[in-house]
Amino acid sequence: MNRLFKVAAAVLVCAAFAGLAAGCATLFANKTPDVQINSDPDGAQVYVNGDRVGTTPVKLQLAANKTYTIEFRKDGFQTRTYHLSNHVGGVWIVLDILTGFWPVVIDALTGAWYELDSTDVHAAL
Repeated sequence: MNRLFKVAAAVLVCAAFAGLAAGCATLFANKTPDVQINSDPDGAQVYVNGDRVGTTPVKLQLAANKTYTIEFRKDGFQTRTYHLSNHVGGVWIVLDILTGFWPVVIDALTGAWYELDSTDVHAAL
């Protein structure tokens, strides 16, 4: 019983240290959210930052800590461009500040507290 208590205590101490060594956003934020990309009419070729990624409708996983230029191209229609930006999620900053100095540093360095401005992109061609 004494050995079991020591093992359980060691596991709890390690888990607490791991939780304090990471920021809230690093642990819980969705770093690659699904982004639904549609066009009217369907069937437009989609380019993200110059690379062809599919044809509408398409769902992509995009990194939340980056910005994107999304182009919609379809024969007979004018090319449309959409700029997908990101922002720092205020909730993550507040939670990090409440939990200490290191979570702020870790989330800032990893960029984990960024969120995309939208997860639904639509272009009318």
